[in-house]
Amino acid sequence: MKYYLICLIVLLISCSRENDTIKIKGSDTEVNLAVLLAESFHHVNSGVFVSISGGGSGLGIASLLNSTADIANSSRSIGAGEIELFKKQGAQIDSFIFAQDAIAFVVAEDLPIDSISTINLANILSGNYKNWSSVTGKTISINIYGRQSNSGTHDFVRKKLGIEFTPYAKQMSGNAQILEAIKADHSGIGYVGAGYVAGGSKGIKVLPVYVSKNEKAISPLDSTMIAAGKYFFQRPLFQYYKTEAYNKIKPFIDFEKSEEGKKIIHASGYYPVK
Repeated sequence: MKYYLICLIVLLISCSRENDTIKIKGSDTEVNLAVLLAESFHHVNSGVFVSISGGGSGLGIASLLNSTADIANSSRSIGAGEIELFKKQGAQIDSFIFAQDAIAFVVAEDLPIDSISTINLANILSGNYKNWSSVTGKTISINIYGRQSNSGTHDFVRKKLGIEFTPYAKQMSGNAQILEAIKADHSGIGYVGAGYVAGGSKGIKVLPVYVSKNEKAISPLDSTMIAAGKYFFQRPLFQYYKTEAYNKIKPFIDFEKSEEGKKIIHASGYYPVK
C-alpha cells in the first residue's frame, strides 16, 4: 500500500510540474534569446518553469500542432498548409511578434571582401557562382554553409533573394555550427541570426549588404538602420500559440513585452518591437 501511495504522490507532483511548465520549441535563431528571457522570467516568477528547445521553425509549429509545445518560436510566417492542419484539428492559433532579427552573412576574416550585393548573394547561394573570382578576383571555390529546409531562416533568405539554394550547400543544424564551419573554411560563406555575432566572433567577418551600386552597404549590426527598416534581410520573429493556452503563457509574453524583457532582447543583439 505504501508503494502505491508513493507512486501516486510522485505522479501528482509530476503532473503539477507539467501544468506549471511552459514548453517552447522551434526556431534555432530564437533559442538563445528565449533561454535568456526564460531565465530572467523565472527569477520573478519562480513558480512557473519554461523549457526551451530548438530544431527549426517547422519543428516548432509541428510541436504546437501535436500539443508537445505551448509556444512555437518561428522566424517565418506560418504557411497556408500549416494553418489548414490546425483548422482540421479544430484549434485556433494566434501569434505575437516579440522581436526583430537581422540575418548576417559571414565569411572568414581573411577573405578579401568587405561588403556584398544582393545580386552576388543570389548568384552564390543558387550555385551560379562556383568560385569567388566574380566577387573578389580570387579563383578559390565557394563553400556554402546554411540551414535545413525546415528552418525559417533558410526559407526567409530563399524568398528574399527569389532563388532556390544549390543542392551543394551544406545543411548545418544551427547557427553555432555555421560559425564554426566558417572559422575553419576560409573560402566559405554562411548566414546566421545577427544576435549570434553581435558581440563579435573571432575569425569571422560580417558582410554589410547593398542592393544597388549606388547604395551604401548596411550592416545587420547597425541598430539605427534596422530601426529605420533599411536592412534588406531584417524580419519579425514570431511566437505562435493555441488560443486555448493563452492564460497559461500570458505571464511569459507579458514579461517579453516589459521593459526588462526589451532590455534583454536588445542586449542579445536583437531588436525589441516598440
